[in-house]
Amino acid sequence: MSLDRYEPLFFNANFKEAASDAGLVAYRGELILQEGEVADANGRRKPPTEVLKQAILLGAADGLKLISGSLDELQQFSFLLEKAGADFNAGTIAVFFTVNIPKGFVAKVNGATVAFVSLVQGMVWTELSDLVALDKGDFKGQSADDKVATVYSALKTYKFKYPEQTVEEALTTTNNAKRETHGAI
Repeated sequence: MSLDRYEPLFFNANFKEAASDAGLVAYRGELILQEGEVADANGRRKPPTEVLKQAILLGAADGLKLISGSLDELQQFSFLLEKAGADFNAGTIAVFFTVNIPKGFVAKVNGATVAFVSLVQGMVWTELSDLVALDKGDFKGQSADDKVATVYSALKTYKFKYPEQTVEEALTTTNNAKRETHGAI
C-alpha cells in the first residue's frame, strides 16, 4: 500500500514521499475524518468537520505500518476506523494523542496495537519522538520520510506502559478537556 488510497483524505499536507527503505511511503499533514458539507452546485465542499491533526502515516505493500496523530476527542476514533480501520492489522502500530481522556491506555483493534496517550498540549512529532527516546542526533542527515521510518523502527520494539482497555470502556471515562494552545494572539 503506497498510501495512494488515502490521498483524497490528505488535508494541509506537508509531504508524501517514498522512504529509502524499499516499499515504504511516509505522509505528514492532516487526515480528513469527516468531510464538510457540499457548498455549491459544482460539488465543492466546505472544510472538513473532523480531522486527525498532525497526522503521521507510513505505508508499505502489505498494509499500514504506522498511523499517529492528535484527536481532540476519543469519539473521533470511530470516524478514523471508518476511513482506515480496514488497513489495521497485527503489523500496524497506532499512537493517538487524545485530549479528552484522563489517562493513557492501549487497545487491540483489528489485530493492531493502538495506544491512546492523554495530551492537552504539545506537538505529535515531538511527543512521539520523546516517547521512544529519539533526539535530533538520531535524525541527522535524514530526509523527512526517512525520519518517519526511523520513528516506526523505534516503535516496533517499544512496550507501552499503559493498561489495556477497550475503546468502548474508555469512552465512558472521557472528560471535557480542551486543547491548550499558547502563542501570539
